[in-house]
Amino acid sequence: MSGQQLDCALDLMRRLPPQNIEKNLSDLIDLVPDLCEDLLASVDQPLKISKCKKTGKDYLLCDYNRDGDSYRSPWSNEYDPPIEDGSIPSDKTRKFEVDANFAFDMYREQYFEGGISSCYFWDQDNGGFAGAILIKKTGDGSKKFRGAWDSIHVVEVQEKGAGRNAHYKLISTVMLWLHNSRPESGSMDLGGSLSRQAEKDAPVTDMSSHIVNIGQMVEKMENSIRSTLDTIYFGRTRDIMNETRSLVDLKGKEKMDKVNRQLAKALEEKNKKTVEEAAATAAAKK
Repeated sequence: MSGQQLDCALDLMRRLPPQNIEKNLSDLIDLVPDLCEDLLASVDQPLKISKCKKTGKDYLLCDYNRDGDSYRSPWSNEYDPPIEDGSIPSDKTRKFEVDANFAFDMYREQYFEGGISSCYFWDQDNGGFAGAILIKKTGDGSKKFRGAWDSIHVVEVQEKGAGRNAHYKLISTVMLWLHNSRPESGSMDLGGSLSRQAEKDAPVTDMSSHIVNIGQMVEKMENSIRSTLDTIYFGRTRDIMNETRSLVDLKGKEKMDKVNRQLAKALEEKNKKTVEEAAATAAAKK
């Protein structure tokens, strides 16, 4: 029964607005406390922002840089609040993490023209490593709309062939919501989330090759999800709005329908006459 309850709960969370996901998740846990751990582990939540006390730079909070109640800054590699035995990556992985943060910071600036990005990497027991690339862009309401884009990319890397090749597995989740409020059009909320995954093998020459390979996968995945969101949410909403709201009044629409019927009838009669003339011509030649 618990498995069925979890499936129903996850299905419900996928259908609820992402901007209210924290409240909805809390309410759902209150209803079914036994699913608390499973829901917290399965449901992606909007990314929160914190400021590194040592460098003054903003960074994003998630389960991948959390240890207890503390979060590790990708800029200083220190936890806030400080803890003594917090989990940190090895020196090799930490250097890769620093380079990845620099690379994806430029990617974020070019694609999103603002926002915040953070990358976190850690070592795995099988000899490979894994990481999370996080990007958040918010609208502050200055153009009469508010909204947020949250993308979470989790990648696993396993080197093979004496380190000359690597296998990459990427799982991406994007949460998007928009709120528009204008006197002429009223208030409208639009939101949704999508999760996709991809795998590929690619050649590797050094650690910087991993950044290139992961970056290409993330870029391709975000473009694909962005296109799907545009088709599913914006395109379908636009079609519905066009069907339910007409810019032409009822009398004008009736007049246009009448003209269309007259044109269709005239074309039908013309085609019928053309066929009859062709048949008569063919009969005369015989």
